[in-house]
Amino acid sequence: MTALTRSAADVVVVGGGPAGAATAWALARAGVDVLVCERARFPRAKPCAEYLSPQASRLLAEMGALDAVERAGGAELVGMRVRAPNGVTFEGRFAASHGFRGFRDRGFALRRELLDAILLDCARAAGARVVEDARVASVLTDGAGRALGVRVHGRAGNGEGAGGATERDVAARFVVGADGLRSVVARRLALARAARWPCRIAFVTHYRGVEGIGDCGEMHVSREGYCGLADVGGGVTNVALVVPHALAAGARGDSTGFFERRLAADPALAPRFARAGRVSPVRVTGPFASHARRAWAPGAALVGDAADFWDPFTGEGIYAALRGGELLAPFLGEALRARTPRDADRVLAAYDRRRRREFAGKWRVERLVALAVAWPPLLNRVARAFRRRTHLADLFVGVTGDFVPPRELLRPCVLGQLLVSAR
Repeated sequence: MTALTRSAADVVVVGGGPAGAATAWALARAGVDVLVCERARFPRAKPCAEYLSPQASRLLAEMGALDAVERAGGAELVGMRVRAPNGVTFEGRFAASHGFRGFRDRGFALRRELLDAILLDCARAAGARVVEDARVASVLTDGAGRALGVRVHGRAGNGEGAGGATERDVAARFVVGADGLRSVVARRLALARAARWPCRIAFVTHYRGVEGIGDCGEMHVSREGYCGLADVGGGVTNVALVVPHALAAGARGDSTGFFERRLAADPALAPRFARAGRVSPVRVTGPFASHARRAWAPGAALVGDAADFWDPFTGEGIYAALRGGELLAPFLGEALRARTPRDADRVLAAYDRRRRREFAGKWRVERLVALAVAWPPLLNRVARAFRRRTHLADLFVGVTGDFVPPRELLRPCVLGQLLVSAR
């Protein structure tokens, strides 16, 4: 493992996905010695809706990744279309008359094996050390529970020896958990907390030749979950089926069969897949509704899905990961300059407060959406209201696009319009 020839770093980032890459890029650019430990070898597939909101483009541009992402051949999305359980459909556009503009007027969708490799290369170019095939098994702590580094398991032959398994302790002044839903860092530091509701599982794959795929992302909600469709470029469609955990138990080791049966049972979707062919395995992820009790511990911080991930319906994952890394890096820089461990702890606590202020409005919207999805009569009425008042649908889609402040959707007058229109 070439990047582990020095068994110490100022900051060890666990996970090389968007959250880890964004954090490492920002730290390395500021002159911090940062090491990224990624358990996979890139490029690697990742079950994900693969949607980047219009505002995510600002963060990609900051990292110098936007041109590479566009050259990679993804697809632009102008908005979202939602079908309620009763068949009522509404559509919202990112470019609308509500007065808010994103960094760009369109969202983007790109396969994760392409996107993640681009972002991690940006971190490398900024000066971050990156080691792949390196699984962080535990967080090293002192007697008081302060993080002091990580224990890494990996494969030699990555520049260091003639093959075989290796194990090494890497000392660090700070550890960043950017390692996703089941974060090792969050669990080892007793920060992880799973919510009981909504407890959903996603089955994700790709098809070629799906009929009727346009320039909007699609969400098809049934009484037992929902299915998202989005063009990801090259004639390929991302298909994500999300169902309650109890229903997913019916897969019984046959995730592909379960997925295909559910798709065939949807009278609106099944005809669109009649001539389509699946081009990737059905991958399973979840359960969701993971939320750390706080995003820091002495000597450590969480970012991205490791800190929280409620539900994939509003597509917040990649943007929140990139924005989270952008938020965290300056606080880590200040913590590195702190005179005492207690001062550093105060800085990390301030990061957690800042992060909560940043995402609190979106979290409220996500929970309202989760309630509507779980209660079909409510979603049917909301869909009817959005269909009648397209400016409200545009406002909702702007919130999911991360450029309309959530408070604009949650204003009493807006909620009142929704209630009146839903009758």
